[in-house]
Amino acid sequence: MVGHSADTQSNLCETPDGSVEDLRDIDDLTLASMAKAVGHPMRLRILRILANRESCVTGDLVSQLPLAQSTISEHLRILREAGLIQGEIEGPRTSYCINRRGLEEMKRAILDL
Repeated sequence: MVGHSADTQSNLCETPDGSVEDLRDIDDLTLASMAKAVGHPMRLRILRILANRESCVTGDLVSQLPLAQSTISEHLRILREAGLIQGEIEGPRTSYCINRRGLEEMKRAILDL
């Protein structure tokens, strides 16, 4: 894990402020993108790993998963584009963590079906 200052760490991974009412209503296209992103078992596994950590770098995931770094990077890209994780570039590495707001928005959209 790459070292973080307390400010960087809390800004990247903290739970969003505000109530559930502050969450945006996501459209069907966004919800479909999120559902597709979690529709792969390895991406679910990545989400579970990140949910149990404050942050992670791609190298940490490579040591925990039976995949090449390029494959893991592709899974991370899909999860990031779906708004389910977020990353911060730190030199040659990127630290990733769960985007709690994105997960809450997805959960809310599914409950509203």
